[in-house]
Amino acid sequence: MTTLEQAIARVRPLCTSSMEEARRRQDSLTKPKGSLGKLEDLSVQLAGIQRTARPVIRHKVILTMAGDHGVVDEGVALYPREVTVQQVLNFLGGGGGVNVLARHVGARVVLVDMGVAHDFEPREGLQVRKIARGTANLFRGPAMTAEQAVRSLEEGIAAVEEEAAKGMDILGTGEMGIGNTTPSTAIACAVTGVPVPLATGRGAGLTDEGLKRKIAVIEGALALHSPDPRDGIGILSKVGGFEIGGIAGAVIGAASLGIPVAVDGFISTAAAVIAVLVCPACRDYMICSHKSVEIGHEHLLRFLEAEPLLDLGMRLGEGTGAALAMSLAEAASKVLREMATFESAGVSGPVEPGAGVPGA
Repeated sequence: MTTLEQAIARVRPLCTSSMEEARRRQDSLTKPKGSLGKLEDLSVQLAGIQRTARPVIRHKVILTMAGDHGVVDEGVALYPREVTVQQVLNFLGGGGGVNVLARHVGARVVLVDMGVAHDFEPREGLQVRKIARGTANLFRGPAMTAEQAVRSLEEGIAAVEEEAAKGMDILGTGEMGIGNTTPSTAIACAVTGVPVPLATGRGAGLTDEGLKRKIAVIEGALALHSPDPRDGIGILSKVGGFEIGGIAGAVIGAASLGIPVAVDGFISTAAAVIAVLVCPACRDYMICSHKSVEIGHEHLLRFLEAEPLLDLGMRLGEGTGAALAMSLAEAASKVLREMATFESAGVSGPVEPGAGVPGA
């Protein structure tokens, strides 16, 4: 079996007995049933993933995957290609938005070079898993070969395994790659069938003319490749990105290890859709962090039948939304473990209206 096949085979359904026990405990805590809303559901999901009614979230890791994109040559991005390199160096120096929020929630950030058009020197906090120095131009031909698509998935799996060996209770996904909203939108349209103009946003701030050009490029790419909406590897190879493949592999790898995944915004969710097409069982391990302002994100969330935890008008990427969601996951697990029950606190539980009233 290949590395990818082995990881897929290790992904198990969530533990229903742990989830049932966690739900019973939630309902016995000193609060009205359901009063903590999504935190309660999240704690039950974590129980099923960790296969214990007392899930623990302490070691938080954000893998920020980076890659360049040949389609930038078509003028679909506001910033030049070299910003990918510059931002990776910024992240490695601790100066990015993801670094700030990761420090805030107590997570460590690891950069993964999946396909940046630059050779980085080895250093702490960096994994080099480069497939190539950027993808090919998806408007002119396939973004990558099928073999490169599989390799990007497998390198994502390996990246998770390397960090899990150091301690990881939850994975957060993140990305950096100038132009990567274009392949993400192409993936969204390929999978959902939504017309390109209804799923294409301005990315980092395109003008009206730039947006028209971006729409035309995505429409041209989809017409050229006619990707099968059921074929995750085929979609990835035709219109994807190396960091997108790396994130998809990381999702599968985390699920294979029984680790929950806080999926960041638009690009990460496009990768999560690829992961689900390749390994449907990994869907239950995903926690959708937030709803991005990017209009294509809503279509991807609908495809996954997922409700994000947060809606803060964010669209930065990098893993910023994932960082915030990881903090909520930790909070949900602490409530389930640490909050007193009615019995242990000596607090009277709920009674039915009229109970004990004569004639009621």
